[in-house]
Amino acid sequence: MGKQGSNATKDAEVIAPFQSHVHDHGQCVADAISAAETRCAEDGSSFTPLRREVLELVWSSHGPIGAYELLEKLRDSRRNAAPPTVYRALDFLMEHGLIHRIESLNAYIGCGDPERHHGAQFLICRDCQSVAELDDKAIGRAVTRRADALGFDVEQQTVEVIGQCADCSAREPDDRK
Repeated sequence: MGKQGSNATKDAEVIAPFQSHVHDHGQCVADAISAAETRCAEDGSSFTPLRREVLELVWSSHGPIGAYELLEKLRDSRRNAAPPTVYRALDFLMEHGLIHRIESLNAYIGCGDPERHHGAQFLICRDCQSVAELDDKAIGRAVTRRADALGFDVEQQTVEVIGQCADCSAREPDDRK
């Protein structure tokens, strides 16, 4: 989580790079929970056991995960969990900047830097659906400038770019998913 492997400059930062297959996954989940506890304590929000469990499930997937897949996993510990249960928890986690929604995949992913409000640009691999999260202020400023010129008041920015990650592009065409 955080800025592991980030290539930071003043205006552009890789918040969450494409994950290698070898990393401390447990630490990612622990960092996400710690950040959520801190954020909720600071703003007086209740980080309920259900919200914690949904956040753990999002981070445990270590990639985009849909609400109904989360519901299925949640039912392992909460038999009576229903769609509204998951959606309320997801809404809370998004409102607090702990997760992002990837619209093009209809899925959710943990925020790589929940300690600060930031623009969200995502690079999404069309083959393996892995995601890298960026915060490039120049992109944000360009969108805001164009929106201002049209009299549009930007409230939130999310940019999704579909392409192919380095791992998938290095594979032979027959080996791709």
